[in-house]
Amino acid sequence: MTDLKEMGKRAVSTKYILQAMTTNEKNRTLLAAADKLRIHTEKILKANEQDIAAAEANGMHPGLIDRLRLSPERIVAMAEGLRQIVQLSDPIGEILEKFERPNGLRIEKRRVPMGVIGIIYESRPNVTADAFGLCFKTGNVVILKGGSDALQSNIAITEVLRSALEETGVPADALQLIADTDRSITAAFMKLNEYVDLLIPRGGAGLIRSVVENSTIPVIETGTGNCHIYVDKEADLTMAVNIVINAKTQRIGVCNACESLVIHEAVREKFLPVLAKALNEHNVEMRGDEKVRECIPDCLEASEEDYGKEYLDYIISMKTVGSVEEAISHINKYNTKHSEAIITENKDAAEKFLKSVDAACVYVNASTRFTDGFEFGFGAEIGISTQKLHARGPMGLRELTSYKYAIVGNGQIRG
Repeated sequence: MTDLKEMGKRAVSTKYILQAMTTNEKNRTLLAAADKLRIHTEKILKANEQDIAAAEANGMHPGLIDRLRLSPERIVAMAEGLRQIVQLSDPIGEILEKFERPNGLRIEKRRVPMGVIGIIYESRPNVTADAFGLCFKTGNVVILKGGSDALQSNIAITEVLRSALEETGVPADALQLIADTDRSITAAFMKLNEYVDLLIPRGGAGLIRSVVENSTIPVIETGTGNCHIYVDKEADLTMAVNIVINAKTQRIGVCNACESLVIHEAVREKFLPVLAKALNEHNVEMRGDEKVRECIPDCLEASEEDYGKEYLDYIISMKTVGSVEEAISHINKYNTKHSEAIITENKDAAEKFLKSVDAACVYVNASTRFTDGFEFGFGAEIGISTQKLHARGPMGLRELTSYKYAIVGNGQIRG
């Protein structure tokens, strides 16, 4: 069985080495890691094929298999993600604030690494490279616990990345993977607060709830996404159709896909038949309230559960409302604090929506699919935080740091 305490001790020992590294040293290692991913593409794909075969044999949902599947293009994207992190400014050492006290003490607030970061995630092997890159750039050691579905892929990627660390003179334990699939190991990992400074879960609602409820390590929740689009009475309906189709169908197995649609009743008769035609072309199952079903004959009846569900599938719920205020109330009741959008030409309605919807990212006239570290210009992301303390929304480099105060005096003593 995995010795988690030993892993934790090695991580703590390594973190002090990472914290002393210069930006150039970190970048050199990241570039080597990117090259290694490209060189060992076949090794990674062969491991991934084992995971895909097992997933299909176990009847895994197609949306989850899409998250799990790697391709040469996705490995190129993983490598490119590391190269993009190299191009990003290193936040470590940044002076956030400085001031001098009347007694002559000079105080600086400096950005520093978190230390050791643990990440528990499901079915997305690309997270292995993204998490390593972001943590390493910010001087953090990372301990990963991936899902059993992606075990072979994660092992292969970790081996490749650790070889890059060793070849550039960095302790390989800057990146560690817990390969033991026993559930008790995951539970024990959540209690490793003696060694791990921050724990980030990435996956479904069940995983995130389990980590939040059981961890003794400080947790950042990253999001399940029951994302809504509200089509206002003053919406450009052609724009609305395009945005809904993009947000719902471009990629179904992601947390920023649209799962729920809210429609102002003033436009339902004109908008819904056109939208239904477009959704049918993408084989999207529709579930709506009575007023929606009056306009879409093949729409199924929506249940209470439908309005709060992250489908990760070709299914969408629909609800009609009589005002922007009612739309906001419905969204705030059922959303997961991830990403919400309004389609409208009315500036007052847009501003009310922006101010009143409780979510990490709120859009006007744009797809929810843009909630992404790359799209925000952060480079690869560690996840989308749906909470409010420390970090919210796409988590890039700065969200993986803390700060310390550096105080310089010339002999001051406190009276």
